[in-house]
Amino acid sequence: MTVIAHWIDNTIAPGSSGNSAPVTNPATGAVTGSVALASVQDARAVIDAAAAAFPDWRDSSLAKRTAILFAFRELLNARKHELAEIITAEHGKVLSDALGEVSRGQEVVEFACGIAHLLKGGMTENASTNVDVTSIRQPLGPVAIISPFNFPAMVPMWFFPIAIATGNTVVLKPSEKVPSASLWIAALWAEAGLPAGVFNVLQGDKTAVDELLTNPAIKAVSFVGSTPIAQYVYSTGTSHGKRVQALGGAKNHAIVLPDADLDLAADAMVNAGFGSAGERCMAISALVVVGDIADELVGKIAERTRTLKTGDGTKNSDMGPLVTKAHRDKVASYVDAG
Repeated sequence: MTVIAHWIDNTIAPGSSGNSAPVTNPATGAVTGSVALASVQDARAVIDAAAAAFPDWRDSSLAKRTAILFAFRELLNARKHELAEIITAEHGKVLSDALGEVSRGQEVVEFACGIAHLLKGGMTENASTNVDVTSIRQPLGPVAIISPFNFPAMVPMWFFPIAIATGNTVVLKPSEKVPSASLWIAALWAEAGLPAGVFNVLQGDKTAVDELLTNPAIKAVSFVGSTPIAQYVYSTGTSHGKRVQALGGAKNHAIVLPDADLDLAADAMVNAGFGSAGERCMAISALVVVGDIADELVGKIAERTRTLKTGDGTKNSDMGPLVTKAHRDKVASYVDAG
């Protein structure tokens, strides 16, 4: 069985905790791997690698950083189908959804390739009498990303290209449900020429998260996930002196007015509700219909859902499985309650 381990100093690191969790293919239920769950000591080893790499990376020229970012962008663009297949195998979303996720993440990589002009400071002469004001922008140090299961590539790529381009080092803690994409990305960074220790992967559960939130070497944390955990991440991280960006779960509503194009509205609702199996922050959780068009709209939505092909995301399905049996049972409970 494949052991999905940590990534430290541009190499696989199995860790020493002895704890692990199964990784499954949601389409088949088959256990495809075992992900290492870090101990405190494992987490500190990953953080220490990021801290050790920071001084040299901070002092690297913008030209060198940009060259590595461009190399990473080219490798990602050439091999993004590989990453999409990994996402589908562990998350369950169909390949087209997975490929779209990678493309959305790549947009931020491309933005980071042009980051140099945003790193400029400023100089104001005689802001007050004989007083000049100068501002500079400097990297913080090692930063952490705690990412959710639903976008194992896109959400981390919203953060780490910017962090790396601006001279910080990174520790990525992916969801233990979908751990393999992070290692693929780490290997791609190494191939692009990123120095050892600049991008690291810490696999694990709450033990790993707590060390990232409390270890003084970590200067900032970005999190995406459920609202209760976002509150925990924010309160714990800020109480330990860190900058924290904690994005909680979204619940979205759509309102359809009586003069709406109902075919267009029905198409939009099906795409919003069933795309990525509904496992995304922009999924529509509630539809509010105004006036006497409700029955007609419900009928159009029902008609469209009957044609959806659900199944293995690699086999020309419209919607893949939910990520775990527990998640499937939770969704089914809503149907039963209704």
